[in-house]
Amino acid sequence: MNLHERYANGIDGGKRASLKFVDFSGIDLSGRNLTDAELTGCAFENAKLIKTIFERAVLFACDFRKADLRGACMARADMRGANLRGADLSHADLTQSDFREGEVAVADKKNGMLVIKHRMRPGDAEGTLFVGATLDGSQFNGAQAKGANFQDCSMKGTKLTGAILKDCNLAGADLQDADLTGARLEGAHFEDAILTRVALGYSKIDPNLSKGALGDPSESAKIRAIQLENMANDHQTWWESNGEAGQHAKFDDEDLRPMNAIFKGMRLTALSAVKCNGVGVRFLSTQLQGANFSGADLRGACFAGADLRGANFTRARLKKADFRNAKLSPLRISAEKTKATDFTGAELRYANFDQADIRQALFYDVDMLGASFRGAQASGAKRGKSPIAEATTATTGMPAAVQAQANAA
Repeated sequence: MNLHERYANGIDGGKRASLKFVDFSGIDLSGRNLTDAELTGCAFENAKLIKTIFERAVLFACDFRKADLRGACMARADMRGANLRGADLSHADLTQSDFREGEVAVADKKNGMLVIKHRMRPGDAEGTLFVGATLDGSQFNGAQAKGANFQDCSMKGTKLTGAILKDCNLAGADLQDADLTGARLEGAHFEDAILTRVALGYSKIDPNLSKGALGDPSESAKIRAIQLENMANDHQTWWESNGEAGQHAKFDDEDLRPMNAIFKGMRLTALSAVKCNGVGVRFLSTQLQGANFSGADLRGACFAGADLRGANFTRARLKKADFRNAKLSPLRISAEKTKATDFTGAELRYANFDQADIRQALFYDVDMLGASFRGAQASGAKRGKSPIAEATTATTGMPAAVQAQANAA
């Protein structure tokens, strides 16, 4: 393993691991870097693999039954025919992983290993815990996942055609552009899930088990988007001309989803978007100093690289929102006065603040279970009492400044 980690980290003297059909059951490989490793047919039953990196690894027909894979990275891994039954993949990254049916070699019952037969075996994820995991663009076609827990997962563009999803928990999952054609959905829960542009074919979601789920934008919202785009352009003109041209835009209560990526790089300082629906909308590198998103639904929205100094996100829904490299420090109003970025009462589950500047930001009474703050500048950030303080500080690597506030509360 040491030689492979040297290889994975680009250090001289390393060698790619090729460890087919090895029994790693019960072993602790937490945090190890197994990027690009060849691990076909290996057994990891009951293994401890917390935050282990299996990126692009060949995990064909591997046995992960009851393994602890919390926070593991299996992005773009070949997991065809793998067995994840009963495993814990909470907050794991399975982006573009391949969990489809795979041809598995089995010994002939009569002649043992002398005669090898091949049979197709679907990926098995029955009873698997995926809570808060990222499965964007992954291939789960035909997977056996009865009773699996996908609560709060990001499953954008996930392929689930013909998958067995009976009695699954998909509450709060983001299934934008997912393909559920032919999937077995009896007893599956979709409460509060995001079901925009989901392909179902003849599969049916029980309306009694999908209360609060968010469907496609209405036709009127799509027509309205043209007007809103013009308003955004006028707002930019208004700000750049110091109020001499254009007009201040108000997107309060508007459905911004049909606009998707048009905000990228725009100057929308002081924008008002109270209680808007911005689920999945991209505000990449947008100038939003002093913007008001109070009470908005911004689940899965992208604010990466945006300037949000002094913005108001009080009581906003920001589950799985992306704030990487964003500016969230105070906005200077005058020589004596500044305005802090405010997340009071916001839902920040699994939000990403990696490398963001959150100095002096307010995080009072927030739900930030599974949120990530790696490399964030957090001096003076304030956080009040939260019912999940222990879980948050244990699982996210919260900055010391924020953690100190939590401990003192």
